[in-house]
Amino acid sequence: MKMKLAEIAKAINAQNNIDQWQDVELTSVSFDSRHLDRGALFVPLQGAQDGHRFVASAFANGAGASLWASDHEIVDHDHPLLVVDDPLKALQQLSQYYLHKINPMVVAVTGSNGKTTTKDMIASILSTQLNVTKTHANFNNEIGVPVTLLNMEANTEAVVVEMGMDRFGQLDFLSKLASPDVAVITMIGEAHIEFFGTRDRIADAKMEITHGLKEDGTLVYNGDEPLLNERAAEIDQRLVRFGRHLDDDLYATSVEEQPRSLTFTVNEWPDLQFTIPMVGEYNVNNALAAMAVGRLFHITPDRIKQALASVELTENRAEWVTGENGEQILSDVYNSNPTAAKQVLKTVAEMPVEGRRIAVLGDMLELGEASARLHASLAAQIDPDKIQEVYLVGEQMAALKTRLTEDGYPAAAIHYYQADQLDQLSEDLQAILTASDIVLLKASHGIHLEKVLDAIEKKQND
Repeated sequence: MKMKLAEIAKAINAQNNIDQWQDVELTSVSFDSRHLDRGALFVPLQGAQDGHRFVASAFANGAGASLWASDHEIVDHDHPLLVVDDPLKALQQLSQYYLHKINPMVVAVTGSNGKTTTKDMIASILSTQLNVTKTHANFNNEIGVPVTLLNMEANTEAVVVEMGMDRFGQLDFLSKLASPDVAVITMIGEAHIEFFGTRDRIADAKMEITHGLKEDGTLVYNGDEPLLNERAAEIDQRLVRFGRHLDDDLYATSVEEQPRSLTFTVNEWPDLQFTIPMVGEYNVNNALAAMAVGRLFHITPDRIKQALASVELTENRAEWVTGENGEQILSDVYNSNPTAAKQVLKTVAEMPVEGRRIAVLGDMLELGEASARLHASLAAQIDPDKIQEVYLVGEQMAALKTRLTEDGYPAAAIHYYQADQLDQLSEDLQAILTASDIVLLKASHGIHLEKVLDAIEKKQND
C-alpha cells in the first residue's frame, strides 16, 4: 500500500479538514500500536479495550496518521486524524477501494480444515509466475482480510486470501468485500459445530464464499463431499472438483508416505511425481486444491512440482521441530477439531519410531453440546500398541480420558492436566522424553500448547 492521506480521506469519506497533511504518504495499516511500520495508518478498533486509548502510542511508534471515531472527542490536534463514523467499516471500505485500484486476481480460500496450508500452497504455486500477496498468519476475518488487501504491494498480480468463519453471514460479507475470481473450499468438518449444529449447516455457511464470486469465476471444491456437490450444483459459475474419486477433475492416482514428506501422482500429469514436505495423507487433498488453482492460472506442471516441494508453511501448522532431548515434535498447536485431530493421530500412529509415540492433546473448542462425545471419539485413533503415552489438557479432554480408561488403555499411560497446568506438563514431558521418541502436540489455540512447545523444543542457539 502506498497512498497519500488526501486520497485515503476521499476513499472513506473522512469528515475533517486535513489540508496541512494531505500529502502525507501512508505505506501500511495496523491495529496494533506496539507493532507497526513507520508511515502506517493506525486503526483504533473497539475490542476488550478501546483502541483510541493507543492512538498516542501509535504516533510515538511511527504511525503517519490514524482513523478516529466521530463519537470520540478529539484530543490530539498535532497529528493527522481521519474522522469516520466507524473505524472498522472505514478500514473495510478503504481495503475495497485499494483492491479495485490494484486490481489483482483474487483467490479466496475457506474450509473446516486445511485452509491455511492450502493458502500457503496456492501462493507458492502462483508465485512461480506472478507477484503474489497472501494472508499473513491467521488474518482471515473482518479485520484480517482488509489488512491483507491493504498490505498488497502496487505490483501485486494475485492475492490469496484466507477466509474464516464462525457464524452465518461472515463469509458472505468477506466474499462480497473481496469479489474473488476463484473460491476454494477445502472440506466440511465439525469445526465451529457449536454455532451451526450440523455439518449441513456448516456446508451452507461455507458456500457463502461464492456470494461474491465473479460471474465468470470458478469454484474449486472437494468433490468427495456430497454436501458440497449438492450445493455447488446450484451456482452458475464454473466448477472444478478435486479429491480421490475418479469422477473428480483432479485426483490423486497414488500416494506414498515418507517419514517427513508425501509423494503422489495425479491424473492430469501421470508421468510426474509431486512431493510435499509434510506428513498426513489428508494433506494431499490440500495440494490438489492448490494444483487445481495453479492449473486455472496456467502454471506449468514443472513449476507446480517445484513450488509444492519448497512451500513455506505458516508457523505451528503441522511443523516438525527438534526437542531439547532430541525427540522429534510434530507441532500443530494453532487449531484443532475432531476431523483434523483424528487425521493427524492416524498419521502419527503409522510413523516408524525407535522409541515411543506420544500424543499431547488439548481441548478442541467451539464444539457445543457435542463436545464430550466428539472428544471421546478420538479414542478410536489411539491404540496403545501404536501411541504409547497420552497427555491430555483441558476440561473437555476429561471425556477422552474416561473413554480411554473404559476401552482398556493402560491407566499409567494416561496423564491429565487442567489448562492452567502447562508448566507442570512441560516439566513432566522434559523428564521422560528421549531422542528416540516422536511427540504430537495438537490443540485449539485457546489452550496455548505453544507454551509447551517453547519449553521443550531445542533452542536455536543451543
